[in-house]
Amino acid sequence: MKKVLIAGGSGVIGRILAKGLSPEFQVAVLDKERCEDGFESYQADASSYPDLVKQIPNDTDVLVNLLAVKIKHDVLDINEFEKMTDVFYRASYYLYRAAVELGIKKVIFASSNHVTDVYEENGRSLLGREITTQDYPKSKNLYGVLKLTSENIGHLFYLENKLSVINLRIGTVAENETGILHEKERTNKTLLSHTDLLKIFKAAIETDIGYGTYYAVSDNPGKPWSIESAINELGYTPEMNTRDLLKEKEDGKA
Repeated sequence: MKKVLIAGGSGVIGRILAKGLSPEFQVAVLDKERCEDGFESYQADASSYPDLVKQIPNDTDVLVNLLAVKIKHDVLDINEFEKMTDVFYRASYYLYRAAVELGIKKVIFASSNHVTDVYEENGRSLLGREITTQDYPKSKNLYGVLKLTSENIGHLFYLENKLSVINLRIGTVAENETGILHEKERTNKTLLSHTDLLKIFKAAIETDIGYGTYYAVSDNPGKPWSIESAINELGYTPEMNTRDLLKEKEDGKA
């Protein structure tokens, strides 16, 4: 059974993944705060390399980087820039570096759809077609810029150290996924359902692809991003989209 370490595993996506992956994988969680969900847990500040590499268990097979921080999207705020750089640049490098040092074969990086959000408005592609990973990355904010930087750092580790890196540009994930569909129009097109979140991460864990970047979104009506490469290359099989979730809600099943 593969051991999957989820860095930043105490957040919304981390909790969903830890619970959903645990029947098929040995799951451990690494976070700045102690995980209280009953999983094997490690505490570390990912912006400190000595602290990080000391806490990552040597028997890890796959490292999932879900590190996150609350942001305000103010490009003039130097303190925010430094805080974001610690999490979305420095810690990304440290996790790749630790994986190589400890002999971990694969890192799955939770990137973001905001890497290309210049091409999208309120859940609609502005290109007249779905946005693909072949479109030149352009972001409206530092968050997207730094997520792209982390993707590129991973590519360097793949080229120089043969570390397998899978970038997943995640859509919208919410704890209450049916509730958010009624709150935000954009989410009806951008949602990655809990079911499909697990499906694409399982596909990324199991794939033999050395390096790849994919949009992670459910097959929602009118979605702005293409998942064709994720389906064809990773074997991702989206199952529960926003149309299905809304129908379940109407039928009283959710």
